[in-house]
Amino acid sequence: MIGSRNTEIYGNQDYQSLIDTIKNHGKKNNISIDIYQTNHEGDIIDYLQQKINQYDGLVINPGAFTHYSYAIRDAIEWLDIPIIEVHLTNIFQRESFRHLSVIQDVVDQTIVGKGFKGYIEAIDAMIKVIKK
Repeated sequence: MIGSRNTEIYGNQDYQSLIDTIKNHGKKNNISIDIYQTNHEGDIIDYLQQKINQYDGLVINPGAFTHYSYAIRDAIEWLDIPIIEVHLTNIFQRESFRHLSVIQDVVDQTIVGKGFKGYIEAIDAMIKVIKK
């Protein structure tokens, strides 16, 4: 719903623009990036459990699941790769129910409030971690 939902908060760039931004940054850095999006909690868990051993790192924006999905938290905690949590907005400066991230303590870094640039920052941080 990026680009059409609460544009005063999330901006008016659409989801395809976000994908293009991420993919272009990957090409520029000569890295392969796969993007997966779903609105279903169980699909996220299935994806992490079935696919993640194919990847060197994970950048994840769990959306509203951030605030209450202990199931996604447990799936993330099980992973043995670098993980960065990203949010377009600063969840810690929004409604009080958004201040809690149940996954924050099982990720290596959290980036908030930088819009699309947060994903670029996360990718760059991931590249540095993986190169070590």
